[in-house]
Amino acid sequence: MDTRGAPEHHHVTPVLQARGIVKHFGAVKALNGVDFTVNPGEVVALIGDNGAGKSTLVNVLTGVIPHDEGEMIFDGEVVHFSSPQDARDHGIETVYQDLAIAPHLDAVANIFLGREKRMGGIAGFFGFLDNKGMTEETIENLHRLNVRVPQLGRRLVTLSGGQRQGVAVARAVMWASKIVFMDEPTAALGVAQTQSVLHLIKEVRNTGTPVVFISHNMPNVFEVADRIVVLRLGEVVAELDPKTATIDDAVSAMTGSSRKIASAGGR
Repeated sequence: MDTRGAPEHHHVTPVLQARGIVKHFGAVKALNGVDFTVNPGEVVALIGDNGAGKSTLVNVLTGVIPHDEGEMIFDGEVVHFSSPQDARDHGIETVYQDLAIAPHLDAVANIFLGREKRMGGIAGFFGFLDNKGMTEETIENLHRLNVRVPQLGRRLVTLSGGQRQGVAVARAVMWASKIVFMDEPTAALGVAQTQSVLHLIKEVRNTGTPVVFISHNMPNVFEVADRIVVLRLGEVVAELDPKTATIDDAVSAMTGSSRKIASAGGR
């Protein structure tokens, strides 16, 4: 097995650790003792069939729903996220499949939506916004991630799917000081736009911010992930190294057709 890079995790404090996470919905146990770790500067993919528990785990980790048992450790301290805003305040941002952007606003307005910067002095007191400062920060952030948006003043509804996704990712990265979750970010995109988003994910990782990538698209997962965690029926059944595992290994773990790969990746 290829263990390049693995030993360094012994010396690095994980950004986020979930230990023994349990979540019930009525009589259904959606998560059954899940352990999940996010280390600095990595793309960790979370995969599994529908009903495996992916969305439930992401919702727990991002403060959307509380867990019933287990604990979450963030930057070395036990945390309890009471809301998505609470998770955002800790530096966790999420890019959803439906983007949650405002299509009739431009890129700058979207990136600063709800976080608008006011001008200094009396103008700021009267509510005047620092449009110049927000525009400069947006340009800098888009450039850092190699996101190309034709004419910043254009409403997002006039942009391509890939460009809109780029703005959504840039917004998340700009405000995420710790982790970016990306939930099926390429699901509705064509080939070229998908490649653009996968490139973005690598760019985000290169800035040092870890990415949790949730996807059904196995080639995409194997292209960008440093580590692949497989959920099945609410449990982690495998942790795979994409450099040595195959898509067949991943599918076998997801479907339960083979149990012997559960130790692949050094678990």
